[in-house]
Amino acid sequence: MANFRDLLRQVKSEIKELSPEELKQRLDAGDSPRLLDVREQDEVAAGVIPSAAHLTRSYLESRIEDLFPDKDQELIVYCQGGVRSAFAAKTLMELGYSDVASMSGGFTRWKDLGYDFSVPRTLTREQRDRYSRHLILKEVGEVGQQKLLDAKVLSIGAGGLGSPALLYLAAAGVGTLGVVDSDVVEESNLQRQVIHNYETVGQLKAESARDFIANLNRDVKVNVHAVRLDASNVHEIIKDYDVIVDGSDNFETRYFINDAAVELRKPVVHGSIFRFEGMLSTFVPYEGPCYRCLYPEAPPPELAPSCSEAGVLGVLPGIIGSLEANEALKLIVGYGEPLVGRLLTFDAQGTRFGEVKVRRDPKCPACGEREVQEHTERVRELRLA
Repeated sequence: MANFRDLLRQVKSEIKELSPEELKQRLDAGDSPRLLDVREQDEVAAGVIPSAAHLTRSYLESRIEDLFPDKDQELIVYCQGGVRSAFAAKTLMELGYSDVASMSGGFTRWKDLGYDFSVPRTLTREQRDRYSRHLILKEVGEVGQQKLLDAKVLSIGAGGLGSPALLYLAAAGVGTLGVVDSDVVEESNLQRQVIHNYETVGQLKAESARDFIANLNRDVKVNVHAVRLDASNVHEIIKDYDVIVDGSDNFETRYFINDAAVELRKPVVHGSIFRFEGMLSTFVPYEGPCYRCLYPEAPPPELAPSCSEAGVLGVLPGIIGSLEANEALKLIVGYGEPLVGRLLTFDAQGTRFGEVKVRRDPKCPACGEREVQEHTERVRELRLA
């Protein structure tokens, strides 16, 4: 019966190996083979070869095709000492990868030779546990989770739409959340604004939201903007955020947000609700339409009553606000297809979704052809200066 050494000797006779010196020589010559690190997470935290992808040995068979779909591309595998990578190379060959090699001596030898390596930013043990369901999604993974932790999202409002959006953005680990809201919590809000409760009635909504999030996720910093958004402060407030989640309830504020976001090139996730109906879209400046392309002018007040006048089903903002959070996460991480150029509609009574295409208006006063030309000229002038 073969022992481990016999098995390792047999595996090494069936695979290709190259030394760290050979790999370094190839890299210095401008060659760029794909590198795969199959060590455990605590080993990776001590350093990796630059440009190497990471996939622990335990997940190799189940996830390698997501990471490297081209099975004819050259792939060099390494571990800490060269043993696990040898078995990994053998497994990859059995999975149909045609050009695989294991680096002998592993990362230990690479480091001992004084070759360059980088110490990657890694999640803490607590974070890996908290976000474990994200980490196993190939569309998110550790890189995507780090993007979330680094991201800054501004919620306009901590009411019906802002409440669920903020809850799910915070739970997902968006590192900085801004909350713009000058109103205070009232009992009538509690039917739908789920981030508040009886104990916070009378408190500023922005502060109530901050306190709830503090107990939900310690990774999240909350910036309170207890002001009413208007033309005088909108640029200053939104300039430092990556994504704007619009949960405002009036056209005037939406136009302020849109015009400033287009000028500052900030994507806006827009949601709106009315009685049993909701709408959602994502506006990315100059990649699709903006809010003014959708609504060039505000409708008369009698055609756009507020929730306090027309009423709203309590669960409706939870649905639309959660979808707003999903749009923001897509923009941050880069997975999926955001609702750019598409208006999603929802009918709560019939439980039906619909979709309407929205195109950029070349005469739009915010993002039309004239504005694009002026923006291009300003950029050109700045570069020449």
